Amino acid sequence: MSPLTPAQRRSALLALALGGFAIGLTEFVAMGLLPDIARSLLPEMYTQSTSQAVAHAGWMISVYALGVVVGAPILAALTARVPRKTMLLGLLAIFIVGTLASALAPTFGLVLVARFVAALPHGAYFGAAGLIAASIMGPGSHGKGFAVALGGLTVANVVGVPAITRLGQDAGWRVAYLAIAAVFVVTLLAVLATVPAVAAHPNGSARSELRAFRAPQVWLVAATASLGFGGFFAIDSYIAPVTTHVAGLSASTVPWVLVAVGLGMTIGNAAGGWASDRNLRLAIMIGFPAFIASMAIFALVSRWHAGLFAGAFLVGVAGLFLGPAMQSRLISVAPGAQMMGAAVNQSAMNIANSLGALLGGIVIARGFGYVAPSWVGVGLGLIGFALASVSFALEASRRRAAEAVPEPAGAR
Repeated sequence: MSPLTPAQRRSALLALALGGFAIGLTEFVAMGLLPDIARSLLPEMYTQSTSQAVAHAGWMISVYALGVVVGAPILAALTARVPRKTMLLGLLAIFIVGTLASALAPTFGLVLVARFVAALPHGAYFGAAGLIAASIMGPGSHGKGFAVALGGLTVANVVGVPAITRLGQDAGWRVAYLAIAAVFVVTLLAVLATVPAVAAHPNGSARSELRAFRAPQVWLVAATASLGFGGFFAIDSYIAPVTTHVAGLSASTVPWVLVAVGLGMTIGNAAGGWASDRNLRLAIMIGFPAFIASMAIFALVSRWHAGLFAGAFLVGVAGLFLGPAMQSRLISVAPGAQMMGAAVNQSAMNIANSLGALLGGIVIARGFGYVAPSWVGVGLGLIGFALASVSFALEASRRRAAEAVPEPAGAR
């Protein structure tokens, strides 16, 4: 990559972040529009039971997450030799097609198919964009590079998701997805114009990327993210009914609660990128307890108006603090397969997305109420913290064993 001027660096990083912004819209807008989507696509079920219909509409979130899980490792392997900018442009084209199909599909089943297609490039985009951003920012910037890419997603939750949610409530959820498709088109043009050409890894291949799965730590860290982060989505997926049915606020308040979540995410993401570049282990081992505490606080205070906003903000801060840290952790345990490590983290996060939405929907459908997903999140967070502790303990044990091996006599 040729040297860039400061203005060129800022423009390229902004374009990469804009992709994260568009992805944040397509991933999170459904969470604020679930009641509207359920009313539109599942009218008979909605008439019989609002909570059942909303829980069923939550499959849109789970299917999107499944698409990320499937697409991230496959596309990371298939594009190992593709120049990174070319790869980004292709991924954005898939986003455009899938999001347009989501807006235009006539039935709930076809909408689910469209959401799956739209999700396929999600993980590979964040992986490639994060690596490009890190290379633009210089050595030792993995955490900050991924924070840039994820930063667009967090900003989306501050301004974009609330705005598009309000648009969907006023003009219809299909119009909301048409607007998101337009943002992807703008992103594609911005990447084309500003992001420098970055070659693929010189030794990159599908085989070398897939070799990452031979490392047990890759599986353990992926499981940590998949389970430990599920609580964020268990809460965020059902933030609309918590606002209207638990706190007793109007549907027009939902976008403002999403702003609180998004502000927290933005702060947490920036702090997590900074912390993970300085002490990755400490960032994770402090991050999980804080995340667990935030979900418990949300469960306890969300019935009050001020408590709802404060709890939503805390969940956003603590949850996204872990985002860059888990991304950096997976890259560190997948040497020689950075793209796969970055993509697998997105797969893991979206297993968390699917699992959180699914378990949250189950406890709601079984009559435990709209706050019950928060306690599901606390349980998932405790499991994630335990797995992170095991992962670091095994790594330390292996390091001590390696240091204890006596040096061969001939080498002295």
